Amino acid sequence: MPINPKRMLTDLRELRSLTADEEGAQRVAWTPTWLKARTWFYEKLKVLPVTQHLDAAGNNWVTLPGKSGKTLVLGSHLDSVPNGGWLDGCLGVLCGLEILRGLNEDYYGKPPFTVRLADWADEEGARFGRSLFGSSAFAGTHTIGADRVRRDRDGVTLEDALRQCGVDVEKIGGASVERGDIAAYLELHIEQGPVLERLGLPLGVVLGTKGVERHAITFHGQEAHSGSTPMGDRHDALAAAAKLALEIRSIAGKHADAVCTMGSVKTFPGIVTAVVGRCEATLDQRDLDAAVLAGMYADAKAASERFAAEERCTVEWSKIWNIEPIPFHPELIALCDEAVREVSGTSHRMPSGPLHDAAEVCRAGIPTVMMFVQSLRGISHNKIEDTRPEHLEMAALAFDRLARKTLGWMASA
Repeated sequence: MPINPKRMLTDLRELRSLTADEEGAQRVAWTPTWLKARTWFYEKLKVLPVTQHLDAAGNNWVTLPGKSGKTLVLGSHLDSVPNGGWLDGCLGVLCGLEILRGLNEDYYGKPPFTVRLADWADEEGARFGRSLFGSSAFAGTHTIGADRVRRDRDGVTLEDALRQCGVDVEKIGGASVERGDIAAYLELHIEQGPVLERLGLPLGVVLGTKGVERHAITFHGQEAHSGSTPMGDRHDALAAAAKLALEIRSIAGKHADAVCTMGSVKTFPGIVTAVVGRCEATLDQRDLDAAVLAGMYADAKAASERFAAEERCTVEWSKIWNIEPIPFHPELIALCDEAVREVSGTSHRMPSGPLHDAAEVCRAGIPTVMMFVQSLRGISHNKIEDTRPEHLEMAALAFDRLARKTLGWMASA
């Protein structure tokens, strides 16, 4: 039986009315509103022959047992950023729920393989700065030592917030037991960018998530009086940083899908009457190709040294964080492409700049693919985030086809 995309839209709108205010979605993980969303979701499950439980990291698992224990997982997240959009994350969860409904009816409660729906805990990291919390625990890439002491803006520790939600931070690694028998993982998400809209396409096939190089860069110059120091005698740390901020555009521009961002700059002493003696900046670089990413990093570092010398300064680099590119499974990419073409008539393959839970699942060695649906104006993490209803319905139909194609692939694998 085909799924009912309009029922999924009704669920999405119902969740929005329950957990959003005039500023947008407020389903921040480890808060009462997030727990309210999960309670609402539990009520939706009562008419299905499924089991439901929370793992050691707070991930919510819904299981429709099949004739085989070999498992297909559909996943995304109910949590949002503060003042977020109505579709980010929850679209994938509620589309997954609709697919469970359809499979249950088609197979009289017993599909050929077990199908699970995962609502990952704290994908956004909005409150404590720890993105992909639940999926990284599942994948075994969690960092208990660092996570334990994270604090929100009110001084509440992540450990205490987890405890209030029934999760023991010391035991989150136990979520890895859920990896058994998983043959494939699928995730539907809004694009959160402008590419599909610019191309006039409703749906896209995600090739993988871009790798990230994130660094702190400090230029050291010499503080001096802004009125008495001639321009030719200055050691202006901000001038060197400003040159780099412009140069990274051309560095990224050499590669079709690469991006480079200097997202923060701090100057010292930071007053209008002094030449900047120290400038601290951050650089974020992303691409799906590891060689491109390494080349961009080398180019940016060389440029920083050149600009530092031009301004008679020095420069230091320190790594903040990095993650390797995560390419998705080629056979599942092909199936996703088929599903998208069958529903929309055409397809577009693209990398994901933002990270998603799918990246952590893939890092655990599980065959993975994602599908994107167009985002109006390319805007997300904002109350004006939106997607045309007809595109959401197409996404549901295509994702359902992908799930069924994947079940067939599992039978032949």
